Amino acid sequence: MALDRSAGRPSRRALMKLAVAGGLATAMPPAFLCPEALAQGRKVLNTMITPEPPIVVPGINNQGPTLIVGGKLFEGLLSYTPQLEPRPGLAKSWEVGSDSLTYTFTLQAGVTWHDGKPFTTDDVIFNITKLHPEINPRLRSTLANIESVTAKDASTVVIKLKTPFEPFLINFDAMTLPMLPKHLYDGTDYRNNPANQNPVGTGPFRFGEWQRGNFIRFVKFDKYWQQGKPQLDEIVYRIIPDANLRGVALQSGQVQMAAFNDIEAFDVPRFRGLPNLEVATAGWELFGPLSWIELNNRVKPLDNPKVRRALSMAIDRNFILNRLWFGVGKVATSPISSTTKYYDRSSRLPAFNIAEANKLLDEAGLPRKADGTRFEMRFMSLPYGEIWNRLGEYIRQAFSQVGVKLTAEAVDAATWARRLGDWDYDITVNFVYQWGDPTIGVERTYISSNIQKIAFTNTEGYSNPKVDEAFLKARRAAKAEERQAAFAEVQKLLIEDMPVIWLLELAFPTITDKRLKNVITTATGIHAGFADVTLG
Repeated sequence: MALDRSAGRPSRRALMKLAVAGGLATAMPPAFLCPEALAQGRKVLNTMITPEPPIVVPGINNQGPTLIVGGKLFEGLLSYTPQLEPRPGLAKSWEVGSDSLTYTFTLQAGVTWHDGKPFTTDDVIFNITKLHPEINPRLRSTLANIESVTAKDASTVVIKLKTPFEPFLINFDAMTLPMLPKHLYDGTDYRNNPANQNPVGTGPFRFGEWQRGNFIRFVKFDKYWQQGKPQLDEIVYRIIPDANLRGVALQSGQVQMAAFNDIEAFDVPRFRGLPNLEVATAGWELFGPLSWIELNNRVKPLDNPKVRRALSMAIDRNFILNRLWFGVGKVATSPISSTTKYYDRSSRLPAFNIAEANKLLDEAGLPRKADGTRFEMRFMSLPYGEIWNRLGEYIRQAFSQVGVKLTAEAVDAATWARRLGDWDYDITVNFVYQWGDPTIGVERTYISSNIQKIAFTNTEGYSNPKVDEAFLKARRAAKAEERQAAFAEVQKLLIEDMPVIWLLELAFPTITDKRLKNVITTATGIHAGFADVTLG
């Protein structure tokens, strides 16, 4: 298969020679080493983010790069251990009433926004009752179950639910329900607010500078509410589009950390063998990222479940895992990740079978034409790096084996999210976080009430009343056994309908310089605030 790198790129060996010879600065983007980052005696973490986020405000934008970077600026009421147990954030304590309807949060003392304004109960109430119900599609159903949010006193917020909801406490981290300042957002157009370009949070770092296409710089917030923290003076996120240069930057020590899409999966084994680096896969426990081929169910013939099943059978998931991802991750077997609660171990996707796929397409009334094709579709690539380009090429070749011609459309990250939200695609690739519970992270993709022109909703336009009913049963069930039965039905129905083609349970290694400590301490790993990170 023609899965070679684009012609014309310098080889990694040549780039390493250049680095050793002192010429790396000319190969890197301009101002790769900005003066502030070289200030003597300052503890500066140089890292990367791939691709460059459109903004750095979680909630306003929920793409992976935004969540990673924005987690240093913004906080939630809670954070979570790797076992998904809640721990203090902007709330120092919390209680759940005996009625399973009343949640009481006591806020930390002395918290201020980066502009000096105090963080108060008014901010919490605004975020829960006004801002997030409008901007956050993943939370909309959960927040709609809230009867009231009130301030008991100056430091206590009481939330009253309409009906019990077992996973309610898993919703309060900075990635799910980040606290944004009421005094800057209330009464404004949230998505076009100037604060989205000059963000103001409560996190351990404040916004410093953003040279688009080059770097994003965050500076230590001297009035951070956790005394003596953060340990670092700055964090600089480098924007390095070229995968070879990212690898060189890490190997040569120009950056001290790489994560998410920074290092291609096929390069990870090489870095495992370097004595100055550590490779970890922890820190994704809350997310359970699952990748798939997204099919616009409105577009014929993708509106036919038999066609969608045939396309699924044209995909060799083991090839994708072993030849493209080099064993980093796991083949998907269900719409629910095996690491997420209520995964049904009996779930199985249709096996790779080209002959059966062709038979199904024949039965669907889609014969091959004189040129061998059955139909043509647009394929919008996921612009998250070389490995996703290779996946796109594999998908095009795999579909061609069953007579489906895909025309590739290359876009940047912002355009991809916009077009996905506008339903302006036929086929694309996506991956979505499951957020510790299927009601929180899986339901949003498949229930018909969440068909919206917003990215990471039911953008494929899938609708099945039986699926809606099963998700509703799971949401309303008070007992874990009842939820398990409902989610087993969900998985069975979705696999029959195949609204999308599930591919891999993703793993994103974090590669760090051994001098960097306390990077992964929570279920959100590199997304956390880095208040405790040290660089020796």
